Amino acid sequence: MRSAEWRDAETIASFNRAMAIETEGRSLQAERSLAGVQRLLRDPALGFYLVAERAGQVVGCLMVTFEWSDWRNGHFWWIQSVYVRPDARRQGVFRALHGHVSAMVERDESVCGLRLYVESSNARAQATYAVLGMARTHYLVFEQERRGASYFA
Repeated sequence: MRSAEWRDAETIASFNRAMAIETEGRSLQAERSLAGVQRLLRDPALGFYLVAERAGQVVGCLMVTFEWSDWRNGHFWWIQSVYVRPDARRQGVFRALHGHVSAMVERDESVCGLRLYVESSNARAQATYAVLGMARTHYLVFEQERRGASYFA
């Protein structure tokens, strides 16, 4: 496990495009997805990526972004953009990434917890998150995109 670096941007962007197709049947714009990864790598106030390597190859990643909670006077870290290469799945890669970020949370008293959202039909991912100690909340996620914005290819 390590923090992502600039050299990982293309790989992470390709993982994001693969994940969008796998989970939602959507094609992301290649240039926009790469620019989004590069922006986060340049601006740590937005979040950070962790990558999992095996034999010098990046086999998985996740992104963490931040949400301020005035109720808790702390940050929630949102796990997003989780991807593990198909040939590395079911081998503990996500478990290791989750364990790493969980340990970071436990060391940082300004962080009150971890959150993530998951596609409602992705039963396998939901089961994985539950096994790792994450619990489904009573919240639903709503979204409103900017009118006229085009994010998909």
